[in-house]
Amino acid sequence: MDDKNAAPPEIRLKKPGQGETLAIVESMLGTNKLRIMCQDGKARIGRIPGKLRKRVWMREGDVVIIKPWDIQGEKFADIRYRYNPTEASLLRRKGILKISL
Repeated sequence: MDDKNAAPPEIRLKKPGQGETLAIVESMLGTNKLRIMCQDGKARIGRIPGKLRKRVWMREGDVVIIKPWDIQGEKFADIRYRYNPTEASLLRRKGILKISL
């Protein structure tokens, strides 16, 4: 087989759903809280829910999907998904992620 001409496998990206947006982690605030800069231009306090707390480790500069709260949504949000570095660079190349730190 000739692997030189084979196309690389396409990476499938999870995209923000209804009411969700992309954000970048600015700083860690302790316990399960983070300061995030959202794509809509607002800085929010993000909360890592229990099902992600021990499974997904967050760092400054990580790209995440967030869901603003129904009450106080201008200030607070829940983290829904964290992109790995390869997925984050692909989001930037495709022009989906328009913010940076």
